[in-house]
Amino acid sequence: MGVKGVNSPRDQEPSAIRVEIGELALDGFRADPERVSAAFEHELTRLVRLHGVPLAADGPLSVDALSALPPLPAGLSARRLGQELARVVHEGLSGHGEVSR
Repeated sequence: MGVKGVNSPRDQEPSAIRVEIGELALDGFRADPERVSAAFEHELTRLVRLHGVPLAADGPLSVDALSALPPLPAGLSARRLGQELARVVHEGLSGHGEVSR
C-alpha cells in the first residue's frame, strides 16, 4: 500500500493524495467483490478528502500491511462491507493499528 501526497507550490498541504492498494483479502465474506470494491473506493476517497492521511503527514509513505485492526461482521452487504472496510483502512492510515513498512 502506498500513500503519496503531492505538494502544491503555494503551501505545505498536499494538493493530491494517491492511495494504491495492491490487494484486499476478503476471507469469510460472501459479498460481490466488485460492489465491495466500488463502495470501498468511494468511502475511502470521502474519508481521505475529509480527514487526510495522518501517517503521510511527513511525506510519502509506503505500507506493506495494516494489522491489529478491528474485525468486521461477516454478514454485511457488499456496500456496507466496502464502507466499513474503508473506515478500518483509514483508521490504520490514521495511526491506529500496526503498520508494516
